[in-house]
Amino acid sequence: MENLTIQQLLDAQFFVSKHSPVLKPFDGSFIVADPSLLTPDKCHDKKWHMFFHTNFGVYHAESTDGIDFSKKKKILKRAMRPNINYIDGTYYLFYERTRPLIANALNVVNILKWNSEIYVTESKDLINWSEPQPVLKNTKDFEISPRGTALSNPFLIQENGRNRLYYSCGMTYIDDCKFCEPTHINFAESENITSGYVSAEKPLISPDKNNPYLNLCSGCLKVYKLKDGYVGVQNGIYEKDGKSHSAIFLMTSTDGLSFTFSKMLIEPMVVDGKDWMKQFVYASHLVKQNNTLRLYFNARDISNPIRGRECIGFAEAHI
Repeated sequence: MENLTIQQLLDAQFFVSKHSPVLKPFDGSFIVADPSLLTPDKCHDKKWHMFFHTNFGVYHAESTDGIDFSKKKKILKRAMRPNINYIDGTYYLFYERTRPLIANALNVVNILKWNSEIYVTESKDLINWSEPQPVLKNTKDFEISPRGTALSNPFLIQENGRNRLYYSCGMTYIDDCKFCEPTHINFAESENITSGYVSAEKPLISPDKNNPYLNLCSGCLKVYKLKDGYVGVQNGIYEKDGKSHSAIFLMTSTDGLSFTFSKMLIEPMVVDGKDWMKQFVYASHLVKQNNTLRLYFNARDISNPIRGRECIGFAEAHI
């Protein structure tokens, strides 16, 4: 991304691919969500690799074209919202580590409080993974909510010799969905990739009742360093006409810490008669392959917690 300019991102027009969704729920899960990808130029085998989660943990799938993903394999239990990175010959997979499945279910019905932290595991070949280690735990009051403590949606960038980990925190209950979404977005920094992170004292982004796309809670943020600054790709959770929604928008920044809303990227819609992204478009990952940008994201058709389903697809823009 660092060879692109902010203006190029502002000029890019994203269109949902006709191939979407590329992953649908499987093996009894209601969801496939939070895609994080490696493009062929960042992989030893020159393939696309996607990491994502279902109701049962974090999975890994591979592809030759970034469309047809096969060999879906669970690599982590008690895990969701992964972020894959390739740095100096090592793959680092950050993720939200939860309690066991039964404890998560009890939280949904508000019997047991949620508790999650950010962990990391390492690999040299995307097959063998190290024992997961804790990276970031709760240290701030704003990370705590009446329903529990959640640190989620890790996203790593390296900045001036330091490692900056963006993450979501807090829990806001969404009435029509009957589950929680992240309240705030914050960041932590360390000189080491896998340890020593210190969180900022105040959230980077919080809900804003006056912002039509951020009036419920903050969702997640992915930040990319460009030639002349930074862009943030965020999905805010918002209420409109009595229903909750999520949309993906682009923000710009000079320092990666203070962001300004710039344009909408993907809003809920029915595409080519498919209603898989009718009410929500959620967490995304922006990747570049040659002269094409792909924005992978997960989406939900309806808010109903029983009948709603989440799939993964992508939108493309040519630059």
